[in-house]
Formats: sequence, C-alpha cells, structure tokens
Amino acid sequence: MSTLDPPFSDHLQEDELTPDQNGDFISSLPTAGFLSQYRGFWITTRSMQGVLSLQKHFQAQETDIQMMTPPKVGTTWLKAILFAIVNRKHNLDLQKHPLLTNNPHILVPYLDLHFYNQKEVPDLTFFPSPRLFSAHLPYTLLPTSVKHSTCKIVHLYRNPKDTFVSLWHFLKNNGRTTDSFEGTFDEFCQGVSSFGPYWDHVLNYWKESLEKPQKILCLRYEELKEQPSTHLKKIAEFLECPFSSEEETKGMINDILRLCSFDYLNKLEVNKSGTTHNMKTESLFRLGEVGDWVNYLTPQMSKKLDDIFKEKFHGTGLTCYILFACLYYCQYLC
Repeated sequence: MSTLDPPFSDHLQEDELTPDQNGDFISSLPTAGFLSQYRGFWITTRSMQGVLSLQKHFQAQETDIQMMTPPKVGTTWLKAILFAIVNRKHNLDLQKHPLLTNNPHILVPYLDLHFYNQKEVPDLTFFPSPRLFSAHLPYTLLPTSVKHSTCKIVHLYRNPKDTFVSLWHFLKNNGRTTDSFEGTFDEFCQGVSSFGPYWDHVLNYWKESLEKPQKILCLRYEELKEQPSTHLKKIAEFLECPFSSEEETKGMINDILRLCSFDYLNKLEVNKSGTTHNMKTESLFRLGEVGDWVNYLTPQMSKKLDDIFKEKFHGTGLTCYILFACLYYCQYLC
C-alpha cells in the first residue's frame, strides 16, 4: 500500500487535479489486486479515472434517471426493465424493440466507464430526456449535482450470499482475479470487493431513501423476482410515468416482463457473444436464481456472512430480511 505524495496531500484537493495529474493520484492509492481504495470504498482501478472525472464534471438534469447498484445484484436485468418502462411509448412494436439487438449495458450505459474514463469531458447534451444512466457508485461518491438535483435514483440490492457467488463467477470468467474461492470470500467479508464494502453500499442508499423517498427507490432483487408485476408498477410510478389503465388492459406490463425476463434475454444472440464495457457478454447472464449460494458456501461461510450482516444491519430495518433469507434456505436444504 502506498501513501499520497506531498504535492497531492499537502497542496491539492481532488477537485483541483488536472486530467494529467489524475494518473499520479490514482497510482498513489492503496491497492488490492484489481482494486484501489478511495474514500472508504474499493473501486476497480480501471474505473478510477472515470469516477474522478464524473464527480468533477457531471451535471445532472432534473429529469435524469440514475441507476445505482452494487455489482452482481441483477444490474443487467434491471437495466432492461428500466429502459423498457421509460421508453415504452416509443417502442410499441416489441418485435422491433432495441433490447432485441442491443445489450442492456449499451442502452443504459455506465457513466464512469463509457463516458468519463477519458481525459476529455464528454458532451451528453444529445441524450433525449429523460436521460437514463448507470454506475456502481456508492451514494457518498455521487457527483454533487446528482445529490442536489431532483433526478431519480433507482437502487437494487440482493442477498449478500448470492451477490458474492455471482461476483466470484464474474471475476473468474473475466480474468479479474487469481485468488481462490475461499480467498475471495475472505476479502468480501473484509469489505474488499468491487465498489464495496457491500454492506456500506447498501446501507448508504437505504438510509438516504428513508429521508428522500421521492428521490431514491431501493428494490430487493428477491422481491422483484417474486412479484415482478407489482414492482414494475411501483417503478413506473416512482419514475412518474405510471402505466395507464389502457396499458394494463392491453397487457403492457406482462409484455415488458416477458421481453426482459432472464430466460428471454439470455437466448438473444446479442447477449451470447462478444464484449461490452470490457466484460464478456455471456458472463452477464449466468443463472439469475435466488438461493444459488447453497451450492457454493459451506455452513461456516454462511454463518460468517450472517454474523457480519446482523451486526452491520442491526437497527436499520434490513436485518430481518437477511435473517429471513437465511432461515428460508436452511429449511430448503433440510
């Protein structure tokens, strides 16, 4: 691990860094494998240029929709859902829908990776309103303009056990770790994971959503899977584009659910091969099931995560959910 050199620590604030100085600043951060520690979170080093530039230059519009999630909680699925909901007036013919020929990550691009990971500040004015963007940023690392605007933020979280298993497969399939399953698990438990600690990422948005329910919507992956129609209507209402009675009668909600289902998206040729944002496209559609962690975590690993999240989520309203998930899958195994 390294420390900041005097020119940075003594004389320059991060928002004063020039694009040429960002590289020196990033290289001075503590690292762990492919990650750099920044303001209490572990950010993929390749994303740091974009994160710094995004914080400094991005100007949110009041009508923006920002999708902010930890990695591997159903991000690709939610991107498809949000795009379909927001753009449904322009894509009535589902046989010609953009999702049939475009990966969801192209239609809902990562701000930090796609636009701000260069030295030049991008021009985003050509995006039609409402602009739909995404990132894995924790709430504390969001640009000030996002926090202070009336733009909407949709956050998704998931049982940490399934999150870790999905993350492990993603890292291995994309060559982003040389550690063993056990070693990566220990790091996850220490908070050393992409855009983690995972519990801090979730809690930051959860607490903000309690104070700003009109601005931030927190969704549970498991509930979205269990009651998709109910949550599609909830999302549309939050985004101030509710489904009309006529749309519901015509089956618009069910049409979107079929179009955005894991099985359907997984079978599309555009999602089977190639890469997007330096990720193997096929690695974005592994399983999508609830409870897959029982096939990978030992009882000792399961208890370790239970104990961590009981402590971290105590008194927040999230503890009961973690305990319920644990009890449910213990019964499932028996």
